[in-house]
Amino acid sequence: MRFSRSEGSFMVKLLRNFSLVLLLIVFVSIVYNFRNRESDTVSALMASAVSSKEYKGVFIRDEEILLYSGVGTLSYNVSDGGKVGSGMIIAEAYSADEQLSIKHQKAKLEKELNILEKIQNPGTLESAQPAALSKSIDENYRSLVYCRDMGDYSGLEDVKDELLVQLSTYQIITDEVQGFAQKISDIKAEIAKLDAQTALPKEMIPAPRSAYFASYCDGYEDKLNTKELDKLTVTMLEEVTDRKSTAPNVVGKLIDGYGWYLAVVADNSKKEYSIGERVRLRFDSSADSYPAEITDIRDESRNKSILVIFCDKFNYELVQHRAEKVELIKGEYTGLRVPREAIRFADVAETFEDESGNVTEKTLRRKGVYIRKGEQVLFKKIEVIYEGSDYVLSKSSSDPEYLALYDDIMTEGVDNDDK
Repeated sequence: MRFSRSEGSFMVKLLRNFSLVLLLIVFVSIVYNFRNRESDTVSALMASAVSSKEYKGVFIRDEEILLYSGVGTLSYNVSDGGKVGSGMIIAEAYSADEQLSIKHQKAKLEKELNILEKIQNPGTLESAQPAALSKSIDENYRSLVYCRDMGDYSGLEDVKDELLVQLSTYQIITDEVQGFAQKISDIKAEIAKLDAQTALPKEMIPAPRSAYFASYCDGYEDKLNTKELDKLTVTMLEEVTDRKSTAPNVVGKLIDGYGWYLAVVADNSKKEYSIGERVRLRFDSSADSYPAEITDIRDESRNKSILVIFCDKFNYELVQHRAEKVELIKGEYTGLRVPREAIRFADVAETFEDESGNVTEKTLRRKGVYIRKGEQVLFKKIEVIYEGSDYVLSKSSSDPEYLALYDDIMTEGVDNDDK
């Protein structure tokens, strides 16, 4: 049987088109399968998590209220959280508000004068070398940024002043400026004018003993102290409000010791907290977290317990409130993030060696995940160190039987019966 030329050409075209269609089907299938493979796996990456809960915290401190006559406007010489010695003048009462403004202006000018005189000091200029100054300027600039990022505003002020001295000294020794003699003279003249307008305070309030000072008072000073710790009740703590005293004759209060207590009402029915446990505290008013220890737990009802927590870190933010929202941090964890939906159980053969050196093999049910490695599907064990709502963190391990960084975790396509 013979085919004509036109029939042969038709068959060639038909076979060619058929082959192209097959190639297209194979290509689409490969892409589809590849995408499906990618979509049902996630990479095991390192992640961090914090185990914490928020409560209302009530500060417990040993405090003594300081009073004065109530006549005049107070000007404080000590910042909140600052330490005072016996006899030290904490505050002064002036008859007119303008005296506070004069005192503030004078203090600002005296600080500026002190910096300029330090710059202008012949000893500072003679010992200064451009290279050394340039290096110190770089170091202080980094310290300035660090203090800003850490919220250390007291340290920030000190570093800023030192940086100002170094920059100005550099300008003088490189002849960018001639000096600050005229500026120093002008500031001294301004201070002299303010001295002429200054009146003596009507009353001075000294510290009766050594302690820490806070201008914040709330009326709980004689009720919420360490002597009354054993008498605290859930009702008492729930009724405490964060209020500031408006009494006209209150100067502030003295706080004994550096340590203080925090009381919170928590549900400890699952024994989540225990006496002696180390925790960290983070408050809304502060960027820092504070190390602390649970010293007492009193169960008042099935789901309401009083936790008494001790901390010995002390600063300005911690004396500005009586009651404040607190984040009670039990732990901070870092591990491999595993989607909860990917967790499976499998029978794993494990070997054990006893004290005599005898080796036995046992098959145990282990928690883990399936991973894809090339064309293989392997089971890898996990060691859960933290559980989130839809994920867990697994401890990073060098053991090849455990999940490793960048492993492709399968979330679909494996048996879910033992999930």
